[in-house]
Amino acid sequence: MLIRSISGVRGITDTHFTPSVIVNYARALHHYLPKGVIVCGRDSRPSGKELQEVMAGELVRLGRTIVDCGIVPTPTVQFMVNDSEAIGGYVITASHNPIDWNGLKFLRSDSTFFNSDDCKNIFELTDQNIDSILADEDGLVWHEKNSIQKHIISCASIGCIDLNRIQNRKFKIVIDAVNGAGSIAIPKLLETLGCDVIKLNCEPDGNFTRGTEPLPEHLTELGQIVAEKKADAGFAVDPDADRLAIINEKGEPIGEEYTLVIAADGYLKETKRRENFVVNLSTSLAIDKLADKNKCMVTRSAVGEINVVNKMNEVNSELGGEGNGGVILRECHLGRDSLVAATMVLNRMSLSDTPLSQIHDALPRFKIVKDKINVDVVDVDKVIKDVSSLFSDAVVDRIDGIKFIWDDRWVHLRKSNTEPIIRIYAEAPYHKEALELVDKIKTII
Repeated sequence: MLIRSISGVRGITDTHFTPSVIVNYARALHHYLPKGVIVCGRDSRPSGKELQEVMAGELVRLGRTIVDCGIVPTPTVQFMVNDSEAIGGYVITASHNPIDWNGLKFLRSDSTFFNSDDCKNIFELTDQNIDSILADEDGLVWHEKNSIQKHIISCASIGCIDLNRIQNRKFKIVIDAVNGAGSIAIPKLLETLGCDVIKLNCEPDGNFTRGTEPLPEHLTELGQIVAEKKADAGFAVDPDADRLAIINEKGEPIGEEYTLVIAADGYLKETKRRENFVVNLSTSLAIDKLADKNKCMVTRSAVGEINVVNKMNEVNSELGGEGNGGVILRECHLGRDSLVAATMVLNRMSLSDTPLSQIHDALPRFKIVKDKINVDVVDVDKVIKDVSSLFSDAVVDRIDGIKFIWDDRWVHLRKSNTEPIIRIYAEAPYHKEALELVDKIKTII
């Protein structure tokens, strides 16, 4: 099956997301985008090389000039579109999906992902099997060798950090890149920031030796190495390196929910701004409590990076993100970016001699439980209807699925944009309380 949503398109490469299928997406993208240069890149999955050759080859046949960044983080492609006159771009990646999947993410000229209308239009064009009208002359592929370095320079130049202070601390950092698209970029960034870097799973060969998502249960080896090497922190990313999770100096996972909170804490301490942070509905309450303490605001959007970005533009927010380790800083580009996240986390660490575990302890503390159910065994709409009156004392939000909200806890039920599953997330001051909320939903299902 192919999963198509605001997160692009994804499918299993042996059966559904095949070279013949990607040709139709290339033709649709050519018809949809205005004349101009298209920037592209891919993650490290073995299937990506052939799919990229087919996609770029078809676009060149249609007369397009393609700037190919090679195996790079998704945010690097976004940065390159933002930093150039390109009229759009695409990334061949299935993000955190298993290795037998691949997919496409499409970029607008402002470097943001296609919105819902864009996706609807390009999917319709794809389904029409548009006849390819060849150009008078073939286009060309320009292999961009310096995109990672350009992206790193941008991160090191962010206005809300103190580069010299970070470099002077000479942090020891262990990086686990899951042998994905961040395998070259993240270590190079850390070296630029003056870090003593220890690499784990940093061969960009697509051999995902741990779970693809940077969840605590997948980061046991990283935690052990951080503790053994007496490192200041461990960083972990997903296969396309738009999300960052953190391990403290004791080798304990802080959890991907706290990446944005720590970045925001450093941002507020550095800038003293009154910010309106934009986050999605499944993001931790810790950001709300941090904002309240600093007389700032939080605005919520539906889940999905482009939904966060659209809301950031609507309320003129400088910093936002998602609770899956995604940090979005307008100054660099409007997309989740693990390089930006790592830079901002290191900046927060550089503000004091306090170890990372104590920085985390000083923040508002909540426990989150993330569960999922296969959509093949349930009717999503019926489930949402059945649970709609389950919690009579809660505020109900129906922007994206259904979310029940109390002052210090919430539970959110929604269909995934990227996998054939229903996600059930809950958060409370204690793990047991969050688990009880999830179990109550699952009992009805």
